[in-house]
Amino acid sequence: QVQLVESGGGLVQAGGSLRLSCAASGRTFSSYIMAWFRQAPGKEREFVAGISRSGGGTYYADSVKGRFTISRDNAKNTVYLLVNSLKPEDTAVYYCARRRTGGLEYSRLISDFGSWGQGTQVTVSS
Repeated sequence: QVQLVESGGGLVQAGGSLRLSCAASGRTFSSYIMAWFRQAPGKEREFVAGISRSGGGTYYADSVKGRFTISRDNAKNTVYLLVNSLKPEDTAVYYCARRRTGGLEYSRLISDFGSWGQGTQVTVSS
């Protein structure tokens, strides 16, 4: 059973930046598409960004495109999310997730991701 541990969240002013990290256990990290999701209070969890197994391909939600950057370091079993130009509406718990075994296509669906971290809180003040 893989373990995913997020870190890097915090309180930041609008316009600020953070770098979120997600460290994964196990030896097969590079075999999986990884993604970040977020959940704001009273709202459903939503897709934010995803990255291919090699890191050569990325895809984003329209709401964060141009402001957020996902990357990964397979040697360190870690996926990152650089969040820039933060807005109050970006306030949420951010979760990293691992695509289910056998899933080779990009996906934005929660149901296609079988392993989740505990989340890290990002709060943006206006």
